[in-house]
Amino acid sequence: MEGRVAETYWKIFQSVIPKKYEFSSRISQKHQMNSTDPVNTLLNYGYAFLESRCRASINSVGLEPSIGFLHETVQPKYPLVYDLQEPFRWICEVASLEAFESGLLDLKDFYFHGDDYRYHIDFEAKRRFLELLKERFNSGVRYKGKSWKLDTVILKKTEELGRFLLGKSETVDFTEPTPKVMRSDSLEMRKRILELTQKQAQKIGISKSTLNCLRENAKENKSFKVYAKICEKLGF
Repeated sequence: MEGRVAETYWKIFQSVIPKKYEFSSRISQKHQMNSTDPVNTLLNYGYAFLESRCRASINSVGLEPSIGFLHETVQPKYPLVYDLQEPFRWICEVASLEAFESGLLDLKDFYFHGDDYRYHIDFEAKRRFLELLKERFNSGVRYKGKSWKLDTVILKKTEELGRFLLGKSETVDFTEPTPKVMRSDSLEMRKRILELTQKQAQKIGISKSTLNCLRENAKENKSFKVYAKICEKLGF
């Protein structure tokens, strides 16, 4: 069942990736999650970053990383780290999509190494993507009535797992906080911007120059950001 769900998931993921990156799936007849295309290369890098955050949380709480629940104890070497990654992989996937959509990364930032038939990321491009990952992991989510950084949520969930294993709590829930992917450049937002007249914009406190900039961005296929205050003025 997990395999069938994954196949559907990656087909949908593929549909929003430009064809020039030659991404087919995470698993195909040619490879299994190897860096044989730029998208898989970036996903692997993102997952490695997530793995380091999960490993740090596990070590901080004092759990044994070699004993897992979802992944076999023999392989991989630290299955609990991979277990903890599962609820948070989406952060890396959203960041990868954003990197390609926004133009932060392009084909020129990847080079093919003939010796191992894998793509590698240019150093400067890797630095830019790392900054994007840090920004995503530092973004806030609502959890238990408070606003937490996603990086902190990983630690909190690890602590909850530790209390459950020690019998200090009866349940452990990894479905909360539920992932929410909100885009400021949604189709509704683009339509609102393009239909907005200068008179209407002035009435809600948006200057002529800001409106012109928003319109130019809304016409492009690339993703763009709309500041929170502008979103509020536009009714989002």
